Amino acid sequence: MKAVSKDSLGTVNNIRALPGGKLLVNDITAKRVLLLDSTFAVLKVVADTTPGNPNAYGGGLASLIAFRGDSTLFVDAQSLSMLVIDANGEVQRVMSVPRAQDAMMLAAGGMGAGAYYSEGHLVYRGMPGMRMQMSSTGTPQMPTMADTMAITRVNLQTRVVDTLGFVKIPKTNTSINRTDDGKMNISIEVNPLPTIDDWAVLPNGTVGFLRGRDYHVDWVDANGTRRESPKMAFDWKRMTDEDKTKLVDSVKTILDKQAAANPSQGAAMASAFGAAMGGAGGARPQVVMRFEASAGPAGGAPARAPQISAPKINVVSASEIPDYQPPFFANNTRADADGNIWVLTIATKPQPAGSVYDVINSQGVVTERVLIPEGRTILGFGPGGVVYLAQRTPTSTVIERATVR
Repeated sequence: MKAVSKDSLGTVNNIRALPGGKLLVNDITAKRVLLLDSTFAVLKVVADTTPGNPNAYGGGLASLIAFRGDSTLFVDAQSLSMLVIDANGEVQRVMSVPRAQDAMMLAAGGMGAGAYYSEGHLVYRGMPGMRMQMSSTGTPQMPTMADTMAITRVNLQTRVVDTLGFVKIPKTNTSINRTDDGKMNISIEVNPLPTIDDWAVLPNGTVGFLRGRDYHVDWVDANGTRRESPKMAFDWKRMTDEDKTKLVDSVKTILDKQAAANPSQGAAMASAFGAAMGGAGGARPQVVMRFEASAGPAGGAPARAPQISAPKINVVSASEIPDYQPPFFANNTRADADGNIWVLTIATKPQPAGSVYDVINSQGVVTERVLIPEGRTILGFGPGGVVYLAQRTPTSTVIERATVR
């Protein structure tokens, strides 16, 4: 380790490496953006929730995006704004987000989404609007969730949006039924081992689409040229019927234990769902939903949010588990500052404690495998093989700077 932070930091979800070893840090727990020096001492509070601060940190999702040169965008989904911050932590100007409906995806950095700047565009994963219909009895009818999502880019000047490609995403099946006493029961079915795709944007603007089915990369260069790399070597593990059943049973056990240990989590999910349906909870919905009622309440009376029970998380049947263990989970791919893609792979055999990343160059070739120490996650990268790691507790984050070699 080259350096370790000593100041108290909350939950840091993403960073921006700057010249001279400085860092911009997005502390989502304390709702602040900090400028740190090369020793990780705090130089400046760039944005926070202090009343009267013109550089306000909103109450919703927020993220840092590397912008032109050494400047950085701070995207605040709640205010639909983007602060342009220079390398000294000074806010130079404020811009509006290019499309209000995409603000949450632009601000979701560190949560497997987020956006990247490339040649006058922001590149990000789209978020579909869910058209949820209401039946005549007032029961929502959940739409079928798509299993693919578009990777789009928007021109910051013209606001023109185009699609660069598509990625396969984890699919959840949600069903809702209404009991005789009017209560709504929600069931969410998940696949614990889905075969999916992921994506990353290199510093030169090239977008890499990592395919989980056969472990290769499709590329879209900054000039629009498309190319495909050959399949990469991976120790594919066949999942027998016994393996699949054992996995499903173990995940069910874990979910049941979590629900029993934290019953308030289910209540919070129910409250959020109720707020999204127009209840009085006041929570901002995290999914764009549009409701279409097939028949309104008699006499034109305003609809009341129904009582919603805690959602039940179920696991798909063993037959829906893939025949081969996929090489990676969702949201575990990111680009470094030297033009490589790092992929957190799923272990197929016993390995040293920690996480193993495949490092893939711009030709789609695995050049090395890097072991990240146990208890650490990657926050971001600096040039010259610098890696910034997070060592987390439930309430704080310690940032460490290391080098690959």
